[in-house]
Amino acid sequence: MPPRSNNNRPGTPGNPGRKPMFNMYWMYALIILSLLALYYFQDGSHTEKVNWTRFEELAETGCISTIIIDKQSEDAEGILNEKGRKQIPINTDAMEGDIKVVTDIPSSSVISEKIDEWNATLASGGMKPMTVEYEKGSNFTQLFWYFGPFVLLILFWVFMSRRMSGGGSGGGGIFSVGKSKATLFDKNNKTNVTFKDVAGLAEAKVEIEEIVEFLKNPQRYTELGAKIPKGALLVGPPGTGKTLLAKAVAGEANVPFLSMSGSDFVEMFVGVGAARVRDLFKQAKEKAPCIVFIDEIDAVGRARGKNPNMGSNDERENTLNQMLTEMDGFGTNNGVIVLAATNRADMLDKALLRPGRFDRQIYVDLPELTDRMEIFNVHLRHLKVVPDLDIEQLARQTQGFSGADIANVCNEAALIAARNNKKTVEYSDFMGAIDRIVGGLEKRSRVITDEEKFSIATHEAGHATITWMTQYGNPLVKVTIVPRGRALGAAWYAPEARQIIPTQALLDTMCGLLAGRAAEEVFLGQIGTGASDDLERTTKIARSLVIMYGMSDKLPNLNYNDSTGQEYGFTKPFSEETARIIDEEVARIINEQYERAKEILRKYAAQHNKIRDLLVEREVIYHDDVQEILGPRKWKSRTDEIMELNRKEAGTPPPFSTPEK
Repeated sequence: MPPRSNNNRPGTPGNPGRKPMFNMYWMYALIILSLLALYYFQDGSHTEKVNWTRFEELAETGCISTIIIDKQSEDAEGILNEKGRKQIPINTDAMEGDIKVVTDIPSSSVISEKIDEWNATLASGGMKPMTVEYEKGSNFTQLFWYFGPFVLLILFWVFMSRRMSGGGSGGGGIFSVGKSKATLFDKNNKTNVTFKDVAGLAEAKVEIEEIVEFLKNPQRYTELGAKIPKGALLVGPPGTGKTLLAKAVAGEANVPFLSMSGSDFVEMFVGVGAARVRDLFKQAKEKAPCIVFIDEIDAVGRARGKNPNMGSNDERENTLNQMLTEMDGFGTNNGVIVLAATNRADMLDKALLRPGRFDRQIYVDLPELTDRMEIFNVHLRHLKVVPDLDIEQLARQTQGFSGADIANVCNEAALIAARNNKKTVEYSDFMGAIDRIVGGLEKRSRVITDEEKFSIATHEAGHATITWMTQYGNPLVKVTIVPRGRALGAAWYAPEARQIIPTQALLDTMCGLLAGRAAEEVFLGQIGTGASDDLERTTKIARSLVIMYGMSDKLPNLNYNDSTGQEYGFTKPFSEETARIIDEEVARIINEQYERAKEILRKYAAQHNKIRDLLVEREVIYHDDVQEILGPRKWKSRTDEIMELNRKEAGTPPPFSTPEK
């Protein structure tokens, strides 16, 4: 399919040889012209059809002031005067225009003689003679009324057909409904994205670059008898850069690149999806060697027989069957490599994932620490930041963020700096952006009583104390009791990246989550509703510990979780007795960590109360404030070392240890 650009559209000055496209404004213009024509031909007069005898009677009695003779239609039209208006049996007083009588004339010679006789009679009676006008008219008005609605209906049907089939933008009318909507990138229409713009994802880029190399130098591999892979599937969470990798392939490869979304195959007409698949691969074969990229392939690649239509003939299944045939059927697709992207690989049909169709599955995971640092460097190119910005600490603070999240952090930081009339973007602006994205906008206008403020401070001080005193507690960054979003308070951490999580790390995490509720019970004597989110997260971890990781004493080394989501359906993979044991184990683990949290808080009650009172006074405290009260952590992490190094090099507290104003 030829590339489209703004300078090469039909009907534009850059391409005068082709006819202009059908536009929806043409329909509007036609309707307006029709209304104007009706207004022009409708002069407000009333016409009454009479026979020749009645017409002759009105003319002889002086009721007609003017006679208009149409030579083409051979009829006569008489305009009535005041006397004649009273002879018509209608309410002529309500008529604003002329009252006309129309009759068929015997012949032109007869009407001429009759007019002379009528005028002579009127003259002898002292009345004003009639004026005579001859005109050569047409039946345009009658034809318009007869055939105009049908013409407008046909034009409207053609217009709607072109719109539904996409012909309004690409030509071809209703017959182009089966054409693919793939966007072509070639040497004349390249993207500006290259592999330099893709930060991190080192392993994924290696495999993608190898696919590009297959097409550039195929002899290097075929000489050894190797076969070029037919497809690669990019799998990963949203925002990790799957589509960006495909754009980089389009920018780097010197071969045509056809890009299409999975939803483009789905249409209201039966069989359109399969037709578009055939047309897509037909174009790819004509331009081979080339790359075909299908974004969000799960829209049409969902497992057959498990669609929401409960067994009905789904159009998506027909589209998938045609795609399977095109990718690995009797036909040959030499030189055509198919790339696809999805974040729901567990829902794809197994026939689509087998070797020969998608030979490789490239997992694009959330970025690690070094990857996040590279992503920050890419997005910081266009920002005016302070020279001593600690990018490593920013990367540690954004663990679990995708590439899209980091781009949003950089943009929000620039917006915050501009809102505060700063010349450069500082570290505090990035921290404010992270707080805004994770927790929401500050709501200082929310009315909170002194009792609620004291309860929130007690709760958050409990989190800070427990995480500081446990081995695998995440390094604390700051604690706040300023409401953000739906939360009344929050404790921010910089989690350490771990590939394997030991049992004690999960238990310490649960203990830290339950610390807020435990602090309320120990120091206030009553509990509140503020720990609902903590309890939900704690329960999920406890159930995962028992059901997924096999870390329970009564159910060791058992995993009841189905990662594919396709095996168990509506049935449980365990008995009722096992379900009871699971519930007992989850409750036991949570209760043990809750009692552990209360024990630690009673041991460090004085330090907890100091943190609580400082929170009530300042509303926001930081890492150094907690360290001054609780002392240095026994188990130091890399984040603690970086914070200590920043303080020693600067000689003053780092930006994030200064209380917010």
